[in-house]
Amino acid sequence: MNTSDRTRFDADIRKLTIIGEVSPPTTNISTGENISAFYVILVFLRTKDYNKKNIVLLSKLIDQNMLFILEHEGKARLAVFHTKLLQSDWIPLQELTITLTGPNLDKVWENIIIQVGSVKVEQGNTLDEQIAIDEERAKIRRQIDKLERQARNEKQPRRKFELAQEVNRLRKEQINDF
Repeated sequence: MNTSDRTRFDADIRKLTIIGEVSPPTTNISTGENISAFYVILVFLRTKDYNKKNIVLLSKLIDQNMLFILEHEGKARLAVFHTKLLQSDWIPLQELTITLTGPNLDKVWENIIIQVGSVKVEQGNTLDEQIAIDEERAKIRRQIDKLERQARNEKQPRRKFELAQEVNRLRKEQINDF
């Protein structure tokens, strides 16, 4: 890590604690093809407005599957890295729960990703495909919102009309593609 990354990391994260390992010896769940265990890490944050890059960095530096519990002043959220950082909403720490469901650790891990990221896997899609589809949908929604703001602020009628046409095109594309 370079100096600025280390400074940013120290400004956001106070302490890391491994609070559990989910594996066949610690649970009654068999090993999967790809996953033999994963860890539950409690991350004490200095600020609620932490930089998400720090959690991604932890995931990449430690070559293990990890479920993060991010805690700040009695509130917590879950986070997991799977192709991108997925996070739950902030809730009181005492109300935080996660359900381990599945015949083996591969399926349990997939179900945790679905719970944490609130991913709704549509018929015929894999988890990775659904995450990519959801990301593309969010990108198009952000683009539509941006164009609508520009259209509202635009003074010239012709440019306003062009922006409205672009918004309509993106909405049709969104409906047809998904």
